[in-house]
Amino acid sequence: MSATAEKRAHPAPASASAEGPQGWAREQLATLRELLGRPLTTYYLIIMCGALLLALGLMMVLSASSVEALQETGSPFSWFIKQSLSAAIGLPVMYACSRLPVKFFRWAGYPLMALSIILLVMVLFIGSAEQGAQRWIYVGSLTIQPSEPAKLALVLWGADLLARRARQGRIEWRQLLIPLMPGTAIMVVLVLLGSDLGTTLVLFMIFLSLLWVVGAPIKLFGGIMSLAVLAAVIMIKVEPYRMRRIGSFLNPWADAQDAGYQAVQGQIAMGSGGWFGVGLGQSRQKWSWLPHGESDFIFAIVGEELGLMGTLLVVALFGLLGYAGLRVAVRVNDPFIRLTAAAMVAWIVGQAIVNMGAVLGVLPITGIPLPLVSYGGSSLVPTLAALGMLLSFAKHEPGAREALAARGPGPGARALSWLGLGGTSRGRATR
Repeated sequence: MSATAEKRAHPAPASASAEGPQGWAREQLATLRELLGRPLTTYYLIIMCGALLLALGLMMVLSASSVEALQETGSPFSWFIKQSLSAAIGLPVMYACSRLPVKFFRWAGYPLMALSIILLVMVLFIGSAEQGAQRWIYVGSLTIQPSEPAKLALVLWGADLLARRARQGRIEWRQLLIPLMPGTAIMVVLVLLGSDLGTTLVLFMIFLSLLWVVGAPIKLFGGIMSLAVLAAVIMIKVEPYRMRRIGSFLNPWADAQDAGYQAVQGQIAMGSGGWFGVGLGQSRQKWSWLPHGESDFIFAIVGEELGLMGTLLVVALFGLLGYAGLRVAVRVNDPFIRLTAAAMVAWIVGQAIVNMGAVLGVLPITGIPLPLVSYGGSSLVPTLAALGMLLSFAKHEPGAREALAARGPGPGARALSWLGLGGTSRGRATR
């Protein structure tokens, strides 16, 4: 065989072609575009990111809470079991939300908003105050933090209000604010009366994201931000502990044994992790050094035990989850879905940024949990419900229902069918 014939019979691989590395990069980019163009990409991204964050959270709650749980209850698994039970409740809620129609969520926002306001009022009268904040209602061994489902209520209620306005055509700025601003203000005031500044910040981010997506003018944002800054200054002046917290944020090492103690211990945990951490379960800061290591500062335990690589994984998962939520908002034409998806991204990813920023020392400590990762069923269940809604919305992307129908019913749908509680995915998609 001649050399020319041998070359024709065995062509060179693409990576070895004349284009070299540039050709390989173009091929990878084309593959990525093909993956992102598939109708179920968003659906699977939400499932993957949610599942990995939940699994990581359960693992880290077990590690971070074991010492304190052993001291208080006699068992290192007490708080892990409670968190697992919350996940066992939240996952069926997530699955149910993923199969409910959009019309249900539009209706549900109103009673959920009313219930949240009632519970927030109840907190002020019968709630328990801890660490200077009155956020919790104790019902036997069950602890409820009403400000957590209030975030979901504001998302659904506000999105439906603005979606109805958007369908009427051109919207005046007064129509954007009434009744959205009074409703948000009521919820914010009730949360502030319980000294929960962190949740107030998240509610404000949800409010601004709704206005941004619906197309509010920039001047309106400027006015709202000015009012927010003025209110923040007044709140800091009224409560001296907030001024101390600002001072500890600016220089935590100046008062490392008092006001800056938690921030300093969190930084020590993050710094001692190195690239790959000291090992899962091997944290030293959880031995009564780092306050709230299983909840507000669980990101510090992640950094200590899993190192920089573990923290980057958490950041990447929240980034992908935010991308998936915004992808839903961009690819679906329904105004309610667009507003709800964007507001959920502002809530979940925004809260994650505030939590991680506080641990890293670039933002003040506000006492809000890391979504899906921190200990707390009041936060976990509404967040899983929100992910279920995003899954339901992702089915409205172009070609998504057809792709799901071609895939056939999943195990959850088959289980519901066997129990006589619902049809298969194929049947529902074709109706």
